Amino acid sequence: MKIREGTITEIVEASQHVPELMNPYEERVYHERLGDTEHLMLVAEADGKVVGFKVGYNRYKDGSFYSWMGGLLPAYRGQGIYQQLTEIMEQWASENGYSHMLLKTRNKLKPMIRFCLSQGYHVSGFSEHKDPMESRVYFRKELGL
Repeated sequence: MKIREGTITEIVEASQHVPELMNPYEERVYHERLGDTEHLMLVAEADGKVVGFKVGYNRYKDGSFYSWMGGLLPAYRGQGIYQQLTEIMEQWASENGYSHMLLKTRNKLKPMIRFCLSQGYHVSGFSEHKDPMESRVYFRKELGL
């Protein structure tokens, strides 16, 4: 398994195979979001294909680095790959002057909530939706501590 910087095309293709990502974003959305903003797009390669990814960018321009999109193909879960992607992104963000990481997930994605908590993130907010399972849980982690 190898982790490297990836392309929008690779990430969009891989996102089509992550079941939790209903209606994954098209390339156009990635270009709009990332544009000229500092960002990092990581991919995990195994068996000759992209099996996971993590994309973050300087969304708020307040010293935080926003972990926007990520996913891992089901066949590759439980091997620590997503944890490695997360750790590399956190290290990169810290080395590039960011003080903390931010991310959000849906209430229905319990494995992601557990993952965030296990990696030292704490709940920093909640956005309620009509369907409680679609409510957003916000996380924050201080870097360099």
